[in-house]
Amino acid sequence: MIVALGGNQQSQVGDPDITLRKAIESVSDRGAVIRAVSPFYNTPCFPAGAGPDYVNAVMCLEADWSPEQTLAHLHAVEQTFGRQRDTRWGQRTLDLDLLAIDAKVAPDLTTFDAWYSLDVEVQKIKAPDTLILPHPRMQDRAFVLVPMADVAPEWRHPVLGKTVLEMLAALPASLKDEVKPRE
Repeated sequence: MIVALGGNQQSQVGDPDITLRKAIESVSDRGAVIRAVSPFYNTPCFPAGAGPDYVNAVMCLEADWSPEQTLAHLHAVEQTFGRQRDTRWGQRTLDLDLLAIDAKVAPDLTTFDAWYSLDVEVQKIKAPDTLILPHPRMQDRAFVLVPMADVAPEWRHPVLGKTVLEMLAALPASLKDEVKPRE
């Protein structure tokens, strides 16, 4: 399983760096084995102007959970750190996005294609009511692909047929340049 982590607001445990580290521990405490964690990156808020810049990372984990159980665990960890789901793509203490589970496409290819093709303006206001795997926007986001390349560079998108490195190479340099390693 590949999970993106992000945050741009203080949580009860501290700044986003601390929150992300504690969230990784919390996922582990729920029974997942953390196989890899990328370095942390500074990334511009997405969409632009929606708040302070983010700290982002990606982790790979193993757990004996269904996709729905994984999502429930991730949402519970988010809630532990004060995540509020008030505004789509808004500021947050913690965001844990299930990006992929091996080559699984869920719930089906038709639903994936509908969300993959959805106009960006509609995406800003509409959220899926079911888990979609792989994440239908990962290939567009340097803040996901740069850290993902650190931990799963050869993972191949089951629909697009491209590896993480190939998807990353296809992004404009300007987007990749905005993702900066934390010091």
